Amino acid sequence: MNRLELGMSKEELVSHLGRNFTIAEKRIQDGKQIEVLSYRNYPYENELFKFVFINGRLEEWYQELIPVYRIEENE
Repeated sequence: MNRLELGMSKEELVSHLGRNFTIAEKRIQDGKQIEVLSYRNYPYENELFKFVFINGRLEEWYQELIPVYRIEENE
């Protein structure tokens, strides 16, 4: 993550983090193309990093935690 910079292209980000991402969102809003890439932070299954591109340039990224629910069975 230390090598990432705002304003970099999607190709630059992928060259640092690899191709193991999903496209979480893709839309056009106010004439701007918005695309959000999602990377899992292995080995932590409940942690994602999302990268927001506007018109092909990285505008922001953030960490997202997926809630973990446990179901306890009563004996």
